[in-house]
Amino acid sequence: MVLAVPMVPKRLAAAALLLIGALPAPALGAAAAKPKAPAPVQSRHLWATVDVCNTKAFPRVIGVRGSMPGTGLANERMFMRFQVQYQVGSDWKFIPAADTGFRSVGAATFKARQAGQQFTIPVATVPYVLRGVVSFQWRRRGHAVLKAQRITMAGHIANAGADPKGYSAAACALP
Repeated sequence: MVLAVPMVPKRLAAAALLLIGALPAPALGAAAAKPKAPAPVQSRHLWATVDVCNTKAFPRVIGVRGSMPGTGLANERMFMRFQVQYQVGSDWKFIPAADTGFRSVGAATFKARQAGQQFTIPVATVPYVLRGVVSFQWRRRGHAVLKAQRITMAGHIANAGADPKGYSAAACALP
């Protein structure tokens, strides 16, 4: 059996193709779905915590620790930057002297890497609250290919450095 296909004038066919191209992206299928964040940014291994806060062994010290997941890529390196903020009303302000800049924490082939930094805070005339901010970068050939940042939160287990052992907090109050 032979089907008869009506002839479509070239102008009409061209107009139909233009109309199809003008359809909104969702009409084109799942390929236009919103892109997901890369897996390392969603990982439970990406966090920051206060692991030291004005203890007997470390008076006037805040310890900030971070963890970041590896991507499994041998040509990638992981970097962390540790900073401290103090609270003013409902705002948080960075302490310029409490900033490590980015430093390498190793190859991205590992499941996760932890690193930390302790900062000695000068005596103030009034009590204040501090928190840490950790910025993360995954780099290839010296260029950041992925970035993330976390504010310190409680409930994380540090591999080392916490005082007392196992301590994890979102902030640190200094008298």
